[in-house]
Amino acid sequence: MLASRSRPPLQAPLHLYSVVIPARDEQDSLPSTVKDIYEAFQREGVPHEIVVVDDGSRDRTWAVLTELKQTVPTLAPVQNPGQNGFGRAVLYGLGQMKGDACVIMMADASDSPAHAVRYWRLLNEGWDCVFGSRFIKGGEVVDYPRVKLWVNRLANFLVRIGFNIALNDTTNAFKAYRRTVIEGGRPYLAPHFNLTVEIPLKAIVRGYTWTVIPISWQNRKHGEAKLKIKEMGSRYFFICAYVWLEKYFSRGDYRKK
Repeated sequence: MLASRSRPPLQAPLHLYSVVIPARDEQDSLPSTVKDIYEAFQREGVPHEIVVVDDGSRDRTWAVLTELKQTVPTLAPVQNPGQNGFGRAVLYGLGQMKGDACVIMMADASDSPAHAVRYWRLLNEGWDCVFGSRFIKGGEVVDYPRVKLWVNRLANFLVRIGFNIALNDTTNAFKAYRRTVIEGGRPYLAPHFNLTVEIPLKAIVRGYTWTVIPISWQNRKHGEAKLKIKEMGSRYFFICAYVWLEKYFSRGDYRKK
């Protein structure tokens, strides 16, 4: 396990874990995703809510969420009323959540509920953030498209070198935070998948404690992937450059006090 320090500080106990899931045209994936999270959290005694953000879907996503609400009492579906985009949907969900901690998960069941439970346990040990890595000992990827995997490893290598951090899977959205971290990272600029690097990099740069555990990832079984590599390169660069400038030139003005 990698960490920013060997032992987290003592912090107030957490009371509610908010799962934030952006969803656009995910009618086929959501039933199993939501039920698996609910059953895992119920089994492990994790107090939670599942905030699924319908981000302008054109299929039956909202109808499916309405139906799921009948059997999953912790489900709290919302519709993004503004502009669409992965980052915008996540930020809307973070604004709607009631928890004092949160985990961002994907609608396509690529993230493991068991690992989300482990995140919760570590947050309760006092960490501000818990990150997962698919690329450390114990991590696993299943059916990862080869081109995306190559681009992923290159991008994460450049982030790791540029920010001088041990984290080697910054681009993965599946991470957990105390609410204080989410609020302490504002304002957020990324409207798309580049939010996946803005939140953790700001948390690290601003002095929040973090730790890393190995996680698994599996490719979606339904629908189409929303991340388009050719559209995201310059956007990732912009966000990384923005936070890099804060790290090296802001003189600590935004660090956690």
